[in-house]
Amino acid sequence: MIPAARIAGAIALLDAIETAPQRPADAVANDWFRARRFIGAADRRAIAERVWAVIRARRRLQWRLGERPATARLLVGAALLLEGGSLAALERLYSGERFAPAPLAPAERAALAPLAGQTLAHPAMPEAVRLEVPDSLLPRLAARFGEDCAAELAAMLAPAPLDLRVNTLKATRAEAQAALAAEGIAAEPTPLSPWGLRVDARRSVVTTRAFRAGLVEIQDEGSQVVAALVGAAPGMRVADFCAGAGGKTLALAMAMGNRGHLAACDVSPARLAAAAQRLRRAGVHNAATHLLAPGDKWVKRHAGGFDRVLVDAPCSGSGTWRRNPAARLRLEPDELPRLVAEQASILDLAGRLVRFGGRLVYATCSVLIDENEAQVSAFLARQPDFSPLPLVAAWRGPGAPPGEGPYLLLTPRRHGTDGFFAAVLERAR
Repeated sequence: MIPAARIAGAIALLDAIETAPQRPADAVANDWFRARRFIGAADRRAIAERVWAVIRARRRLQWRLGERPATARLLVGAALLLEGGSLAALERLYSGERFAPAPLAPAERAALAPLAGQTLAHPAMPEAVRLEVPDSLLPRLAARFGEDCAAELAAMLAPAPLDLRVNTLKATRAEAQAALAAEGIAAEPTPLSPWGLRVDARRSVVTTRAFRAGLVEIQDEGSQVVAALVGAAPGMRVADFCAGAGGKTLALAMAMGNRGHLAACDVSPARLAAAAQRLRRAGVHNAATHLLAPGDKWVKRHAGGFDRVLVDAPCSGSGTWRRNPAARLRLEPDELPRLVAEQASILDLAGRLVRFGGRLVYATCSVLIDENEAQVSAFLARQPDFSPLPLVAAWRGPGAPPGEGPYLLLTPRRHGTDGFFAAVLERAR
């Protein structure tokens, strides 16, 4: 594709993402590229990198454009100018010839012309805009990170690495590393997870023989650490209460060596169907899926029946903003209280499954105190037979646990992972 055609593709993809605010941006992108299989791998990468760069700078670009509606054409054009491009060069890209975007309308040219020769940063830019977060969340983020807030949020603006979890049911980490190397993909062990490998994010892993054979799964190292904290072992009865598409379920089954019983529960049939498919590819056969439906008696029938229960709760996803940059501006002000209430309800329900002496592990991919420490404190006040277990007592990975005190908090800046929180709560005997 010529450069102008790549810009046209970026505008079209960004427009598709902007007009589907209820869908994850990566899901929209996957569908968009799937419908355009004629686009080559290098062109796909160039288009996606352009779109994600614009999304990561969405608030700053909008602020630079002022009150003008930030269409996909304007956002891409503004990004090109603020990266050091000239207006003349931009107009050559927006030529309307062959596969190029249509020429700039007079109103678009008037909006973009003042940006020529400028940079994205500006001393008058409000802090929430500069850090690309909603105004309503900045105080909560400042409460979490204190004087490190700007640095922590800046780290969340960087692209995320591509982490893999080795499936030790089928291969050792060294064997999986060698299998990937044989296909031209270099991978290095991750520092925190005993199962992790990190590869160049620009390489496609899902088409490799190692992935198709179930030797590796895509999973952020932080998510792997949470799974390790559960302490699942062969012969246990374990429940993944918010299993989703089964990422942590797979890790738990692996830790159990395919022995014992693992229940993967969720409210979504589609997610459970995806989990079942992944479990088969990974060679897991000690797991069963269960759809949690209104009026379901499953929890009542299995009360006190599990050694370990993982609640990977639905949350704001604020810890995944590197990976899902569009999500940072889609959190409505009234959504956080709704999520907190839902988390509390799920925790109370899942706690009933834990046997006396067993453990309930509460986790989120959020860095907000409301969803994490405050949520756990409220649960412990309601359920006094549970108490927090120090990380050092729950950790089974190599070396010391990644943090001190009773709770796990991972961040991109400190650990190179997505943002994750986890608490291990032990039920009295």
